This record gives sequence, structure tokens and C-alpha cells, in this order.
Amino acid sequence: MSNLTMLTDLYELTMMYGYLKHGMERRRAVFDMFYRQPPGGSSYSIMAGVEQLRDYILNLHFDEDDLAYLRSLKLFDEEFLEKLRNFRFTADIYAVPEGSIIFPGEPIVRVEGELFQVQLIETAMLNIVGHQTLIATKANRIVRAAQGGKVMEFGLRRAQGPDAGVYGARAAVVGGCTSTSNVLTGQMFGIPVSDTHAHSWVMSFESELEAFRAYARCFPDACMLLVDTFDTLRSGVPNAITVFRELRKRGHEPVGIRLDSGDLAYLSREARRMLDEAGFPNTVIVASNDLDEYLIRELITQGARIDLWGVGTKLITSADGPALGGVYKMSAIEENGALAPRMKRSDNPGKITLPGRKEVYRLYDEQGMAIADYITLADEAVDTSRELTIFDPNETWKRMTLTKFTAVPLLAPLFKDGQPVGENPTLAEINAHRTAQEKTFWDQYLRITNPHTFKVDLSDRLWQLRNDLLSRNEHES
Repeated sequence: MSNLTMLTDLYELTMMYGYLKHGMERRRAVFDMFYRQPPGGSSYSIMAGVEQLRDYILNLHFDEDDLAYLRSLKLFDEEFLEKLRNFRFTADIYAVPEGSIIFPGEPIVRVEGELFQVQLIETAMLNIVGHQTLIATKANRIVRAAQGGKVMEFGLRRAQGPDAGVYGARAAVVGGCTSTSNVLTGQMFGIPVSDTHAHSWVMSFESELEAFRAYARCFPDACMLLVDTFDTLRSGVPNAITVFRELRKRGHEPVGIRLDSGDLAYLSREARRMLDEAGFPNTVIVASNDLDEYLIRELITQGARIDLWGVGTKLITSADGPALGGVYKMSAIEENGALAPRMKRSDNPGKITLPGRKEVYRLYDEQGMAIADYITLADEAVDTSRELTIFDPNETWKRMTLTKFTAVPLLAPLFKDGQPVGENPTLAEINAHRTAQEKTFWDQYLRITNPHTFKVDLSDRLWQLRNDLLSRNEHES
């Protein structure tokens, strides 16, 4: 990733300038990134973008062109610009690993360091992690709807810009897609690339059969034919079968056909019957055409015989939930040599933040199934040898006492004193982690429509701290 230091909102820089002028720039502070509502009717999200967040931090520096531009704004003096010239990131970052299942309201990134530094990274972090988490979540819902069928990401041409196409395709794989049509993403991240051909290929020849034969000559061992240019069942599939027989005579096996229009449930059933009767039971049927998790689920319910799903626009744009709604809020700041808790108060209860330096634990039962996420203050220990009563932080009469359980911390160190911790996991490792996580959740939490709300509870101390600060603010107002 290139230097994205200037990928920031102006107010980050004006606040940094103000901190410097008031002698506050070296005060330590703690910020949390979290999101308030899951996108598109989901109850959960899939964490993504951590690798790009790491790359962004590693490349943080202001070059001379950056400083010249900032000088031209006539907002900042030379003392500030010199401070930026010598900027080095030395803070700590903790993040939930990519592929993890995450829920609203819990810290998914925690940043600790000098106020001057940790303020700067807000905008880029929300952009990088927020976008990829959004697309990974949409992809995961689509993959779950496919019920074991593979999903190919086909969205580049409809993505909202080149970066959204490239990193959205990566995020789709984090969410569970098996390949992408995006060649640059394949090159950058080692992701399998897959595609067929367009209708223009068929229309470039005198006949559909000639077009299919020409394509088979070019790709005898990767022959996937788009069969709906003229008439799917009366010409497309029969012509494909003719070419498949010719391929087999030459010692090659066809891959399959793609349907891109029409009644996909009916056409796929009929195409499957025709292919099987012709002796090609192992050829696959790919479907595309403005698919999403709801349409895929409906097609499966209707008995569609589709093996692979090519999903584009509604995946890469997360059409029914176009933004994650991530936020980055201060939770503590140094006062008299110690961190003092801070929180945002609001007339909207959903915008009240959690104070203090925090940890997040996932609680599991004896069978290894997730029970709840449990947010504590960082200096608290979760004693699994004793009973633990958890409760809804708003409707406190909703309680559950756990007797035998395990507690696994979710936040892992990403940077320590500005230096990266560990190595980036491979996409295969990220996918293995996501798959393992999915197996620990009951289906009602991950289902597509009307999912149960997974518990995200606060420790007694954190709950009391929040209420004490709310009460104090009320008395001070």
C-alpha cells in the first residue's frame, strides 16, 4: 500500500494543531473503534482490513509535497509543519483478527498513545477497516445462503472506484468467496481468479456454435460457456453439449456452462437434465445476474440446480447496507500521570460510548459454543473458576449465571511502540479462522433474516463506571 498519510479529514489536522498549541500533544490517550449497527439486516459482521491497516501505519509519514500543500492552506504555522516533518508513529494498536465474527458496540480496534499521533489515524482507519468489514459481511451472508455452493466475486465493473473493487474483492474472500474475476486483486493477494466470457464473444462470430468452438479451441481444459445469448434451452445448451462432445473426443473435459438471465431455477433444472442425459454429469452450472443472499436462498428453495454463484453488484457495493457506520471515540486521556476515563454522552442512548481502557472476551460454554461477548476494563481478570453473572447493560433484569465456561480475549496486539507485532496471516489462515468461528455460533445468530441478537454485556465495574460518569455529567450540566 502506498503512503496514505494525507488520506484524512481536515479536522484531524486542525485538532492536532490545537493539541500542539495547547501543550497537549504528548498526553496519552486511548481510542476505540467500534460500529453501532450491523449492515443489511445482519446481526453480526466479519472483521476485515487489518492487513491494510497495518500497511497504512507502516507507511505513515509526511513528505515535502504534503507539507507544501498544508502550508498553502494557510492554516498552520511552521512549528506544526516541522512537527509533521518529523512525525513517527510510536503508539500501540490492538485489533480483532481478520475473519473474526464481531458485534455492535464492542471495541474492534483499540489505539493507545500520544494524542497527537492517535488522533491522526481516525479517518483512514474507519475507511480501511469499515469498508472491508462491510464487504466481508455481505459476502459471508451470500456464502451462507449458497449452502455449500461456491461463490465467485464478480463485482469490479460495478464497484465504486478502483480501490473499492480491489480491496472489496479481497474482503469478499475474507467473507468466504472462493475466487474473484478481478485480475489485479488476484495478482496482489494470491487469490484464485475465475470468469467465463461475455455475450460479445458469441455475438462476434457468425453463429453461437462457431463462437463456442472457438472458445473451446483457446481453452480446452477451462471451457466454461455462456449459454443465454440467444435461447438458453433451444440453442445455448445444445450447442454447448455439441462442443463438449468434440472436446471429449480430443481428450479434454469441459468445465461447465453459465446462465446470466431468465428464470434461473427453471433453466438450471432443465440444463442439468440435458447435460446429464448427454453424459456430462460432472459439468457445473454457474449462475449470475444481479444475485444476492435473498435471491440465492429463494432459488435454492425453488430447486435450482446451480453449483457456482457469480455475485457482483450487490456484493461489491453491499447494496442493502452501503456503510458500516464505524466510529472512533476517545475512552481515556492522561491526567496527572494516569489515564482518566472519558465517554461521549448523548440524548440518543445508542450514541453513548463506553469509558476506560477495555478488553473484550468471548465466553463459551462446555461444548465450545459462544454464549456472549463480555466487555471489561483492561485491569479486570475474568475468573473462569467461579460463577459469573452477566446481564443486559440496558435491561438489567435480563441475567444469566454461567458456571462452567471459558473466556477468550478478542483483541490482539498489532503494533507495540509503533512496531508491528507478528506477521500478517495468509488468506487461507484467515478463512480457516472464520470457518472455525462460524462453527461456534448457533445458526439463529447468523441467519439471514430475523436473526437473534447475540449478547454483548458489560462487566459490573465497567457498567458502574459508565453510570457514574453519566450521573456526574448530569450533575455538571
